[in-house]
Amino acid sequence: MSLTIENLKVILQNKEILHGVSLDIKEGEFISLLGASGCGKTTLLKSIAGLLEVKEGNISIRNKSVLELPPEKRGTVIVFQDLRLFPHMTVEKNIAFPMALAKVPKNEQKETVKRLLKAVQLPGFEKRKIREMSGGQMQRVALARALAANPKVLLLDEPFSGLDEKLRGEMGRLVKKLHDEWKITTILVTHDIREALQMSDKIAMMSEGSILQYDTPKGMMEHPADEKVRAYFGKINYVEGIVKGGKFTSGLFEAEVDLPDGEYKAGITWFRKGEENE
Repeated sequence: MSLTIENLKVILQNKEILHGVSLDIKEGEFISLLGASGCGKTTLLKSIAGLLEVKEGNISIRNKSVLELPPEKRGTVIVFQDLRLFPHMTVEKNIAFPMALAKVPKNEQKETVKRLLKAVQLPGFEKRKIREMSGGQMQRVALARALAANPKVLLLDEPFSGLDEKLRGEMGRLVKKLHDEWKITTILVTHDIREALQMSDKIAMMSEGSILQYDTPKGMMEHPADEKVRAYFGKINYVEGIVKGGKFTSGLFEAEVDLPDGEYKAGITWFRKGEENE
């Protein structure tokens, strides 16, 4: 296993936030922590990263406990919603920062920055100042900086939630593409059902500091563990159709897809106006 969490309990301000959480995540898997705000998703992510003290339980990365290790020694890197880039530095210096801390030779830093900028579709942006960049471009720089740390586990704490729908979709596709190419074990915190379904190998559905169900997207939709899971995924309707030549065709709509030919069900998520970011 790449990451094993065993019976994790976390207490903050005299309140138990995580109640015996356990997860087994395989090397190279993409996992989403899904649930409403305040359910413990970010607490779990920060605990993995070593940013919060654990009351009970264990966290192992590649079969070695990391509980006694400081954050910088765990092999994890976390990308927050607010990105935490250095506005006075150039793109190159921001991305190179974790390599500079690790005393990587400067010529190697430059080559890695160049390669990562190409990977996040920002070639030639080395000398651009962070304050001169758009929100979507800064998201890409933050992702490149995270990858520059060469993490064993990449942790994403709702990094796309500040973007509009179009940019959010673009960043989601980019992250999924990089994950498929680099095979880094990745954990995404999200409350967006569509995002979790589209990106994840497995989803951990959380509520009130516990995991209600840990399953594949298909398993989660077709076999919800209880009424809470069923209700959360109840906003999804399914339309049967056929994929042929990269196009999904149904009685209601057609869409370009990247899937082999065959019969499929398309999940359609609906929201009442104003609920999109709840």
